[in-house]
Amino acid sequence: MPASKVTPRYIADHIRRVLKDGGSAPHSAEVQWFFKEQVRSRGWYTAELRKVAHRFRRSIMTERGLLFLVQVADGLFTGRVLEEKVFGVFLLEGLTGQLGRREFKLLASWLDRVSSWADHDGLVHSLLSPMVCADAKYCPEVFRWTKSKNRWRRRAACVALIRGARVKKLFPEIVRTSQTLLSDEDDMVQKGLGWLLREAAKYDARKTVPYLMKIRERAPRLVLRTACETLPAETKKKILARN
Repeated sequence: MPASKVTPRYIADHIRRVLKDGGSAPHSAEVQWFFKEQVRSRGWYTAELRKVAHRFRRSIMTERGLLFLVQVADGLFTGRVLEEKVFGVFLLEGLTGQLGRREFKLLASWLDRVSSWADHDGLVHSLLSPMVCADAKYCPEVFRWTKSKNRWRRRAACVALIRGARVKKLFPEIVRTSQTLLSDEDDMVQKGLGWLLREAAKYDARKTVPYLMKIRERAPRLVLRTACETLPAETKKKILARN
């Protein structure tokens, strides 16, 4: 095909063929066993998948630029094939500093295409969370996710703040998100909230431990146990002790 006729969809379809031809059937079965949700896997190991994705990224960026790369990634983050979605994330990881509001909105729309926690966490932790950490202007969007009927958007509200928690930023936003989601009964949301509070406690215990003490009577046990994982034994015991 002439270079002038090459489209993002054409490149995305070519990558799909590469992933299909280069996968491993035995590992694909292992991946399916690992997930509660029904996912399709080509059987790629993460390190090799990332290596191939970065090779494609270098070529696409050199020949077509960032906008074209984003469009290719958008074309890949569809359907139920795990590696295709993860490949789309790998194409953009490390480049979020070059993305803006338009791209954030596009990436957020991928949440409606999520089919498992693996493609969810890759998207949110690797792409959306760095953007939220770098610029708090995205936080109002994160707060809106807490009210969504979509479990993956509610989980995303937690995971999107993790990068900020690790650099002692966004604590008021963490508290606000937590207060909204403490009563959420979905285990995927509870695990996401526990993960967020665990990172906050790990990197800023001075603020987080008093907050955990404050919410311990009404927080789901799963959330509290996860939040306390990295804390000293005595502190953990005190938080988990109910009146």
